[in-house]
Amino acid sequence: MKILLTGGAGFIGSHVAAAFLAAGHQVVVVDDLSTGDRSRVPPGASFHLADVASPELDAIFARERPDVVDHHAAQISVTASARDPLADARANALGTLNVLECCRRHQVRKVIFISSGGAIYGDAPVDRIPETRPPAPLSPYAIHKLTGEHYLRFYRAQHGLAYTSLRYANVYGPGQNPDGEAGVVAIFCTKLLRGEVPVLNAWPDDPEGMARDYVYVEDVAEANALSLVKGDDGIFNIGTGTAVKTRELLETIAHLLGSEPRYTPAGPRPGDLRRSCLDNRRALEVLGWRPTHDLAAGLAKTVAWFQSHA
Repeated sequence: MKILLTGGAGFIGSHVAAAFLAAGHQVVVVDDLSTGDRSRVPPGASFHLADVASPELDAIFARERPDVVDHHAAQISVTASARDPLADARANALGTLNVLECCRRHQVRKVIFISSGGAIYGDAPVDRIPETRPPAPLSPYAIHKLTGEHYLRFYRAQHGLAYTSLRYANVYGPGQNPDGEAGVVAIFCTKLLRGEVPVLNAWPDDPEGMARDYVYVEDVAEANALSLVKGDDGIFNIGTGTAVKTRELLETIAHLLGSEPRYTPAGPRPGDLRRSCLDNRRALEVLGWRPTHDLAAGLAKTVAWFQSHA
């Protein structure tokens, strides 16, 4: 089938594009390169330089006539969304709405929407958060991702547009951008390789740091591939179900690099949650998906990649 992939020049999107191509699909990437890199787009995928919130997106849909849209393009930083909610709304709410309008006008069969399990639920007082947990977004980023899910239901009810929403945990892996505020694995790897001391954000009463569910990017790409033909009109957590504190993460990366796990302590950033860990059982039951990399295996591949590109 032909898949239009927004954000396909980004870290996660480029891995998803490669997985689609490996499965024999046609892939059309749309990216404005605000955070992506044209060199990430895998050979065999076509490319359009465009902002998903712009009117020119409609002409791309008219030309390409995709069967499925995989919508990864987004502003991804929780803290940036707290500083500039309007910019986040343009990218993550209006951008998504523009994509869905293009899908409606051009008879797209299905949308795979990338949501956020790491932000939508807020600080839930459970070990593993199921999809049935009521959302409690604490940042504009999470609010706008939840808004996107509401739009999906509207377009399904009114226009018959099928969807699958994937609520990602904290995705990491080779090629992640270490220069932004999101992606602590990439930030730690880069800082330690440069001999710099990274910052470890933590709440004053919990100096070990935030607890997060870290999922390897190749496993995430597989969840997208399965969603092409499964999971219609469903919402699925894509995570490992294992919570890891930030300090433990830093110590593991430092051990793999043979360096000291030094850090500068700092308080929480705007929008930071104390804990986020996802229950992934529904993804196994419906999509047939489970992560194949535990943290040790995923970090070993990731650290090796950053070492080779240092």
